[in-house]
Amino acid sequence: MTNVSTLKPFAKGDIFAGATVLNRPEDDHAGDGRIIQYDSNLNEKGILWTEGTTHLIGGLAFAPDGTLWGFDSNSFKVLRVSPQGKQLPHIKFADRAFSNINFAKDGTIYLGEHLVGNTVRTRPGTTLGTTLPLLPGTDRFGDGLLCQFTQDGKLLKEFRTPVHGGMPGFLGLTGAALRADGKSVLYLSELSDSIRCWDVANDQSLPNLVTYAPDSGNMAMTVMYTRDGKLLHIRANFKAGFFLEHLSETGAVLREYPLTGPGWAALGQSTEADTVLLGNFFTGTVAKFSLATGEIVAKAETSALRSLAGLAQYPG
Repeated sequence: MTNVSTLKPFAKGDIFAGATVLNRPEDDHAGDGRIIQYDSNLNEKGILWTEGTTHLIGGLAFAPDGTLWGFDSNSFKVLRVSPQGKQLPHIKFADRAFSNINFAKDGTIYLGEHLVGNTVRTRPGTTLGTTLPLLPGTDRFGDGLLCQFTQDGKLLKEFRTPVHGGMPGFLGLTGAALRADGKSVLYLSELSDSIRCWDVANDQSLPNLVTYAPDSGNMAMTVMYTRDGKLLHIRANFKAGFFLEHLSETGAVLREYPLTGPGWAALGQSTEADTVLLGNFFTGTVAKFSLATGEIVAKAETSALRSLAGLAQYPG
């Protein structure tokens, strides 16, 4: 059966979720690439079946011109979808596993490399379930770089950002947030012990924003600025649970929101005041979350387990 895309021209407030249909039994991250379109109340409107992708679609974000960007890091693909709901021609940025984007005020973009090293650590008795791509001509998955490009694919700068690797050892720069002054970037490896900082103006490391003690059980998951400048972070603690945190620019927790159940790993900018988009990787739940009340105000189920990897709302 052929997948037929039904994506509609974008309307202000539409919410988009990357939720690949995982239908390759030999690889639990592979399948038919899918971006689901919802209205602002999370009623489904349409689906884009992505072309040229093989694995999870994530890292969704809107450029200032209204283009939706996303990533298939396993196939080194950077996706762009026009506000008319059409996938745009592929631009090759690099043979690297990019998975996230930040837009600078000068029109350039910063892409984060999802993978690092050549080591895979798994729990005893388990396997990874997917095959990670190698950098061409090497035995490495990646270098965990932050890279600055023009939007048409010209490489301007590679920043040699040191990364943690996360619990499995291969997670590089999986999440990043460009500060308002454009001079530094907060970044992390999912399932790691810290939120780090890189000075892009002077190409050097800055002190960590947050560092967790080895015995704390805390792990950094993802980091993002809201449209009105709030710094948000998801913290995981496998004993205490998952928490959404509003952080200060010095790393202090200004407010903490407990999240129900494990698996909350995606954040997305909302166009609505005091609201953020949350995604649960385990269950496939998409949620609109009120920062004022600490409650989920709307949700939808993608019916895709261990697949939801990107959320964004169209600003119009």
